[in-house]
Amino acid sequence: MPDNVSRDIADPLLAWYDAHARVLPWRAQPGAPPPDAYRVWLSEVMLQQTQVAAVIPYFEKFTRQWPDFASLAAADDAEVMSAWAGLGYYARARNLLAAARAVAGDHGGRLPRSEAALRQLPGFGPYTAAAVAAIAFGARAVVVDGNVERVVARLFALADPLPAVKPQVRALADSITPDVRAGDFAQAMMDLGATICTPRNPKCLLCPLADSCAAREMGTPDAFPVKAKKGARPVRHATFFWLEGDGAVLLVRRPPRGLLGGMRALPTGPWTDSPPGLKDAPVVADWTLRNAPIRHVFTHFELNAVLATATVARHNDPVESEWWPIERLDEAGLPRLFAKAVEAMGRMA
Repeated sequence: MPDNVSRDIADPLLAWYDAHARVLPWRAQPGAPPPDAYRVWLSEVMLQQTQVAAVIPYFEKFTRQWPDFASLAAADDAEVMSAWAGLGYYARARNLLAAARAVAGDHGGRLPRSEAALRQLPGFGPYTAAAVAAIAFGARAVVVDGNVERVVARLFALADPLPAVKPQVRALADSITPDVRAGDFAQAMMDLGATICTPRNPKCLLCPLADSCAAREMGTPDAFPVKAKKGARPVRHATFFWLEGDGAVLLVRRPPRGLLGGMRALPTGPWTDSPPGLKDAPVVADWTLRNAPIRHVFTHFELNAVLATATVARHNDPVESEWWPIERLDEAGLPRLFAKAVEAMGRMA
């Protein structure tokens, strides 16, 4: 792409960003020295698949409790996983701890500055490495998230559907990324997609790139990016077991690897293709199946669960589990899936 085309995009976008940048707790003001790398990294991990408004209170709580790599590296795994509950995608929290410990142990408590070196750390895929390199260190890196994909697909009216067109999106994003202020440019593209070039009803009259946008010229910005048709989401089934005794409920710790790994949860057997009933109950008891189903949608499948309840005279903790006071369940850090079950029992606000 000719350099003047790149400037036709970068210059007005950066001017717009200087005037309209969102104020976020992990950001520096446009044109200012880069912000603290720890805060940039933490925010980028939290923002994956999660809206900004939902992330802000988690970010502020995390940075109060663990303000730097050293403090996070020394944190208890269970405590971090509990603080993460509600953000979803719990593998991110496990990678967060692993990366913090690698930085504290192998890099003197400071993130490497290059995109290539960042890629060697746990949880640093192409996007996170590029975002941290650009935003925290001012390096020229090509940052492509969902907002950037949408802006680029509209700027160039890309006819092929996602995800097949992703390599072309990245190449085009590379072609318009300036050599200076690459971090501001990346954040400007994100802000443009979040506030102006929105998925539906984009505000083209307010867009600083309207004169360069092929989709706007065609009159069909909403038609981009083109998305491939999705197949039906598979459905799995499970039984959750609410075992109550002396004002407490039995919780287990899920295996460290896999979905919701390391999180506290209600006991549940395998998630299967058909309703499993009571065969995986944690103890022998007089179980009652409740009729109201608990439905939860993950990225790749839908889970339909039923809740089985029983009351026992509590003695010792069963193996690999704990009795948790019901009145303090909001402190257990349960994933949203299991919080729904607690709500179904009327035990959580």
